[in-house]
Amino acid sequence: MTDTNEALYLVDGMSQIFRAYYAIRGLSTSAGLATNSVYGFTMMLRKLIAQEKPKYLGIVLDSAEPTFRHESYAEYKATRGLMPDDLAAQIPYILRVCEVFRLPVIRVPGFEADDLIGTLARMAEAAGVPSVIVSQDKDLCQLVTDRITIMREERDRTVTRVDRNGVIQRMGVPPEQIVDLLGLQGDASDNIPGAPGIGEKGALQLLEQFGSIEAALAGWESVTRKSYRESLRDNVDIIRLSRELATIKIDCPIDLDLEALELSEPDAAAAHALFAELEINSLAKEFAKVSVRG
Repeated sequence: MTDTNEALYLVDGMSQIFRAYYAIRGLSTSAGLATNSVYGFTMMLRKLIAQEKPKYLGIVLDSAEPTFRHESYAEYKATRGLMPDDLAAQIPYILRVCEVFRLPVIRVPGFEADDLIGTLARMAEAAGVPSVIVSQDKDLCQLVTDRITIMREERDRTVTRVDRNGVIQRMGVPPEQIVDLLGLQGDASDNIPGAPGIGEKGALQLLEQFGSIEAALAGWESVTRKSYRESLRDNVDIIRLSRELATIKIDCPIDLDLEALELSEPDAAAAHALFAELEINSLAKEFAKVSVRG
């Protein structure tokens, strides 16, 4: 690869897989295998590589096993339904896409992708390598620093790079207060309860007044609104647990191997075979030409 930038790009795999699944409908093989998420995920990768020219790139996925968060709170993510069958059937092919593009897939049993991303991004930062997290997940905003940013695609398909100021604009607080915000307001997508009756508006008000959950819990008696005051007084344990559940780990048992993450050219012959099998003809033809030239 030439003219690469020196950043480590960490793709939040499931975030992008689900985004592709819901953004593109109606693609399937003649045998009825859905291919919409495979196609969308592939095109996302190709666009990212073409436009950003990263030196290092990895695809980070969740573990299938329960995590420490499930052990702390049995209802964690309990409101999420099962993955749609037609998406589940595409996951093995998405992994093959990563294989033919020679992109490492990073998974560690018992840890979520967010924790692996957080750990790798902070390790890269310590090594002097900037990181770009490719994700739609707002929870990852807590990781943003001068050397760690988030790349996300907006609804109008424009791509935004979220830095510290971007986090403040989107979330109302800086990165270091995100876990306190989520601990107070909760997070419906992960079934994190938060402080009953406070919500986003109340959480922002309390953080503006106190600066942190611990300060708010210590000063609950001075809170003007009765419902907020009583919620802080009566829900200390669940508020602290919610903050713990929302906190991304940055010390997972994983090594940062930049050499293994260095981007290389796809295996054109394998890519042609895969896309021909999936009847994604435009990509199959393109990689057939590359394979012949190679």
